[in-house]
Amino acid sequence: MSRLIEGPRFMLVDREPQFPEALKLVPRPPKQLYGVGDPQVLRPGLAVVGARKATPYGRGCARRFAQRAAERGIAIVSGGARGCDSEAHRGALDAGGATVAFLGGGIDQVYPKENLPLFQQIVASGGAVVSEYDWSMPPQPYGFRERNRLIAGMGLACLIVEAGLPSGTFSTADEALAAGREVWAVPGAITSQTSRGANRLIYQGATPIVDDDAFDDCLFSTFGCLKSPEPAVVTAEADEPLPPEEETRRQLAAALAAECRTTEQLVALVAQGLPGVAPLPWLMVEIAALQRAGQVSQYPDGRFGPRVSAR
Repeated sequence: MSRLIEGPRFMLVDREPQFPEALKLVPRPPKQLYGVGDPQVLRPGLAVVGARKATPYGRGCARRFAQRAAERGIAIVSGGARGCDSEAHRGALDAGGATVAFLGGGIDQVYPKENLPLFQQIVASGGAVVSEYDWSMPPQPYGFRERNRLIAGMGLACLIVEAGLPSGTFSTADEALAAGREVWAVPGAITSQTSRGANRLIYQGATPIVDDDAFDDCLFSTFGCLKSPEPAVVTAEADEPLPPEEETRRQLAAALAAECRTTEQLVALVAQGLPGVAPLPWLMVEIAALQRAGQVSQYPDGRFGPRVSAR
């Protein structure tokens, strides 16, 4: 099995008309680009970046919003790293859209190595894997910081999903601001180390992406994309409270969709809503139903939370 990314190769020099104009305007403009795939995909799109050691929440948001943008024909640009970057690329692929991965080393020194199948899928789907470094140059720490300016430069806007302080993701936001790009950020729990950077960006003026509608509004404002019609949702009337069991079931699903919870925390939630019911057996039945429905996953540490993709 080949350890190289297979597909049509290209090298673009900054003097050529095919060279992306956006990258001529970034700090320290690259003199050349090496790539595998379709060079036509190197057009302004949406940069989506986040933590490598991402939480299930962060990975899910990166994939969700990248897919939502790709469904509207927007190219997704990211760094091919573990965690949120990988999920952003996968979200674009889920939508049948184009995505570009900028690497921190040479194309023939694939990093991370476990992402070779992902990079191959990007190329096969009409996207591209690109680097400013010669084909065989090994990845170096400085290369990842440098490539962040290319990711930011290729995005008309930059979506920060999760970012610690300090972090490479946070530096990408700095590069986007320096390039005059919009910065959007997905808020996270104030207790989450991986959301400290994103929350700080919001405090400093980044646009908060609080839900799908906020994201769609930003897409429309920046890219001119019209919203997709959402299916109608039938809800109970405000003056008709749900029966206790249904209300507890609703609260349980909402809690698990928001963040990871321990069994003890969930038992306490059930006990509060259904004081006359043995909470643990009831909880296990409901969690099993949510798992079968693909809404909930159990994590290695035993907690339950939003579903994690198997990919």
